[in-house]
Parts: sequence; C-alpha cells; structure tokens
Amino acid sequence: MDKVTEKKALRQALIQERLNLPDRLQRAAALQQVMRIWLIGRADAVIGAYWPIKGEFDPLPALHRWKEDGELLDEPQLRRIGLPVVDKVHKTLTFHAWYPGCPMEEDAYGIPKPKDTEVIVPTLLFVPCVGYSMGGYRLGYGGGFYDRTLATLQPHPTTVGLGFTQGFLPDFEPEPHDMPLDAILNDNGVVWPV
Repeated sequence: MDKVTEKKALRQALIQERLNLPDRLQRAAALQQVMRIWLIGRADAVIGAYWPIKGEFDPLPALHRWKEDGELLDEPQLRRIGLPVVDKVHKTLTFHAWYPGCPMEEDAYGIPKPKDTEVIVPTLLFVPCVGYSMGGYRLGYGGGFYDRTLATLQPHPTTVGLGFTQGFLPDFEPEPHDMPLDAILNDNGVVWPV
C-alpha cells in the first residue's frame, strides 16, 4: 500500500472511530474546559477556528464564552472570532468574522461559513485534528488547506490543534510540507508541547 492510500485509510478509520465514540459528549465537555483554561491570560484578540464536521470537537462554545469574558472584563480591544472561507483558486483559507446568529451559507464543500462578514486576521488559530502526534504534527483531511494557509499568513498566528485522545498517533511520520502546530489540546489536557 502506498503512502497516499495508507493515509487515506488511516483518516477514514480515525473519523469512523471518532463518530462512534460512546463517550464523545463527555470528551467534548472535558476539552471545552481544557480550552477555556488554556485561553486564560492570552493576549490574543482575534481567534480563528472552524465549523465542526464529521464528529470533530466544537470549539465555538468555548470561544463564544472567551468573547463574552472579554466584554465582562471591559477590555479595550474587542475580542473577535473568525471562521474559514475557502479560496478555491489558491486552495487556501481566509477568516471571516463569526458570532452566534450571524448569517451563514454553505461553502463548496457543504460546510457552513459566515455570509458577508468582514475578513479578519487571527493571531491565534485553532485547527481540527483527525489525528495528531508529538512534535505538533496533525493529520487533517488531506486537502492541504491549513498547510498552505499557514505558509502564507502574515503575521504568522499561534496554531493550536484540537482533537480527542482517540486521535493520538504515536508512529505518525510527517511529510516535508507538513507544518507543525505550536500546541495541541485534547480531552486530557495539553498534548504538545509537553
């Protein structure tokens, strides 16, 4: 089996396993707490995230709480959340402002995205992990959107992977184009850096 076929099979197995986790809701609640604690004291005012698909962890409740906490603290900088919008030509992502109840539409892949909101540039970016390993490497869906986006974003944001413990891959070998993340969080806490 070649490397591309092997990674495709691994992705499918991990997604299916994630969808079938009997305790996925409890794991999600634990990761919500880990994420909220990890965000305490960070200076970031603009955070990029993602709309969860295929059983992914949903970061939006923790981020909405983070935004509300900033308003309660009467911070001078308004906290903002952005969701990705696919650039089909360059196969990269831009981030558009999101808030609960904002108008949404489906992108080319059927994933909801903010409709007609402004482009924002995150200083912190949460990315979904199908799988992940030590060293900050993630296994995504294979489209390379995040790797291409991270290679071009200026200034380069802090990148944090989010996934369940079930997605840990102890023997994962990154490819030369894979961009390591600055941190990875799961339902047990901080996985990377240790």
